[in-house]
Amino acid sequence: FIGPSGCGKSTFLRCINRMNDTIPSARVEGAILIDGADVNAKSVDPVVLRSRVGMVFQKPNPFPKTIFENVAYGPRIHGLATRKDELEAIVESSLKKAGLWNEVADRLHQPGTGLSGGQQQRLVIARAIAVSPEVILMDEPCSALDPIATAKIEELIDELRTQFCIVIVTHSMAQAARVSQRTAFFHLGKLVESGPTEEMFTNPRDSRTQDYITGRFG
Repeated sequence: FIGPSGCGKSTFLRCINRMNDTIPSARVEGAILIDGADVNAKSVDPVVLRSRVGMVFQKPNPFPKTIFENVAYGPRIHGLATRKDELEAIVESSLKKAGLWNEVADRLHQPGTGLSGGQQQRLVIARAIAVSPEVILMDEPCSALDPIATAKIEELIDELRTQFCIVIVTHSMAQAARVSQRTAFFHLGKLVESGPTEEMFTNPRDSRTQDYITGRFG
């Protein structure tokens, strides 16, 4: 999702896992389907939905717990592991998928908040992966990171897209071009157009998309 600040990208992203439910004034019209089922249906439990649709925020937000407990938290509360060795296997596998295992394997029982910003963001991604979601939402996951940490997260996104559907909000045109296969452009609360990324960047259908991509506004 690309578009200028305040155009509705993050609000729309949060509709997918019903995080807007926590805002008293929020109301929803229309339908969002995952595997053909509307996420807003009365029969859908938001807690279960959020285990299927993980979320990674702009600012890394590890829990004030150990690295191990950060990743083990979700599988434990969702009952995905009953034995200690099962939990350890999930933690190791998730940290490996997040490209963090080699950096933290010898300090799993140290606080997650003691890691660098880029490592914290990868820890948060490992935490999201640990409950085996189908979709991972990322709200500007690199905006608080330096270029080296950003490159690592982008590399990780490219690897993870073979196993998960990843939806990213980004202000960076270059990042959208590098990591996405489909792009949607929002402007003033409306979805202007969406389509294959290469097509959107080389031959947009709407003049507003063209103006935004070429830096005339936003």
